Amino acid sequence: MDISGKKVLVFGSGISGEAASCLLLNEGAQVILYDGNDKLKKEEIIEKIKGEAEDAAADRLTVVLGAFPEQLLDEISLTVMSPGVPTDLPVVDKMRERKIPVWGEIELAYVYGKGDVLAITGTNGKTTTTALLGEIMKNYKESVFVVGNIGNPYTSIVKETREDSVIVAEMSSFQLETVYTFSPKVSAILNITPDHLNRHHTMKAYIEAKEHITENQTRDEVCVLNYEDEVLRKFGEKTSARVLYFSSQRKLNQGVYLEGSTIICDIGERIPVCDVKELQILGVHNYENAMAAVAMAYAYGAPMDVIRKTLKEFAGVEHRIEFVAKKNGVVFYNDSKGTNPDAAIRGIRAMDRPTVLIGGGYDKDSSYDEWINAFDGRVKKFVLLGATKEKIAECARRNGFTDIVMADSFEEAFEKCVEYAKPGDAVLLSPACASWGMFKNYEERGDKFKELVKQL
Repeated sequence: MDISGKKVLVFGSGISGEAASCLLLNEGAQVILYDGNDKLKKEEIIEKIKGEAEDAAADRLTVVLGAFPEQLLDEISLTVMSPGVPTDLPVVDKMRERKIPVWGEIELAYVYGKGDVLAITGTNGKTTTTALLGEIMKNYKESVFVVGNIGNPYTSIVKETREDSVIVAEMSSFQLETVYTFSPKVSAILNITPDHLNRHHTMKAYIEAKEHITENQTRDEVCVLNYEDEVLRKFGEKTSARVLYFSSQRKLNQGVYLEGSTIICDIGERIPVCDVKELQILGVHNYENAMAAVAMAYAYGAPMDVIRKTLKEFAGVEHRIEFVAKKNGVVFYNDSKGTNPDAAIRGIRAMDRPTVLIGGGYDKDSSYDEWINAFDGRVKKFVLLGATKEKIAECARRNGFTDIVMADSFEEAFEKCVEYAKPGDAVLLSPACASWGMFKNYEERGDKFKELVKQL
């Protein structure tokens, strides 16, 4: 699509919106960057984009804040949605009625970028798998970019890509709602459990958004799926891509699986990869993440010696069951990225000692019963805070867990944990909820936890 000289609306002024605006400006478009928050400062947004865009490009930028001026619908040729903006807003429906293309930031980057894309989605494990696969690719190829939901907008690196580049991309369901021609060389869906139902409204819509990652793949391209996820096992029978499975529970005829404690890659030939005891990342869920990365890397052509060496060196990602420190005989783990019950279940199952758990936060319409039942004698005290604390406490009591303490602030929750944790115990921040309302994002929440630990 030639956008030179055309008016393009960028909907949402976060980091994705700013990066998309820069790319569009550099491609010659006239950009209207819109955000419904009228408390933002136009001058600050413009200055930030001017600092990133080519010299003359920023003269073609307009910033609009507050109520959406519907006359813009008569002027624009394309809309680029930031992932945080719902796609079912009435004004977006009007764009579709007028046949105005509505792209996501990912689609924009894919259309104007170069190189091969290896894309990962799933409810949990995306960031760890993306980071690990990114490290494997960096040890294999010269030009590698790790982008997407991991915190680095895809559009921000487009002008640096070349034909031999590899882009390792973490894809959220929000981002996958608005892709049309996007087609990764290798994709993966790690697992699907309920999440973001406040945005997608139904589980069916959420699943469909995740499955959209393979929409344009052919039999020449590969999709890696979790055999132990019933939804994905069924999806593997209908996707157009060539399917490779991974499994932590059984031997597969073809794919990557655990045999005892050894990861086996059986794609064309049977190759022992490594013993999970050699990995620095904890828990079965992380073995699954490792197997998904192995399958993707090997399917793309990475040599097994590179894959094996990187696996053993990989220390995990920040905010995901991250060891913080041992203070006064108590170990502290930061699992702030556990923003939904299924992720938090993985966090608690990785604990091997009595645990004081911090939970609660923003309400994403999740159900917490399975999380509570996963405590299974590991949790000695449950400290709750945030908008969901009463809802989670009621769920816990209903499931027979009553060692609950309420806190009104994050600092108070931490103080309670220190009070109840004894030498030999763990304190785990794994909230099963988003951080919004108390923090800007899960990273800020995790950083606050680590700061408090270091002050002890």
